[in-house]
Amino acid sequence: MEWFGVRCIIQLAEGAYEERVTLWKAPDADEALARAEAEAIDYAADNDGTYLGLAQGFELFDEPGDGAEVFSLTRRSDLEPDEYLDAFFDTGDEQQEEA
Repeated sequence: MEWFGVRCIIQLAEGAYEERVTLWKAPDADEALARAEAEAIDYAADNDGTYLGLAQGFELFDEPGDGAEVFSLTRRSDLEPDEYLDAFFDTGDEQQEEA
């Protein structure tokens, strides 16, 4: 059994999108993804949302613990660093607490 981090995207009723990374212990990526998608469907229903059908998995290199990497996604882009962050992560529409 291996550990997998799986990111699923949920559209919430209030017009927001939530990216969730959940942790699964499974024999392979296919089972981890299937279990994460089933959980995402339930989570979306419980929150008046819709699971958008996108699940991305990552097999952990180590056991989960303090500082363990639980998800990683590499994307190629020609954008400059500030433009990349603005396009994908800091659009101004995020609901997050100020540091």
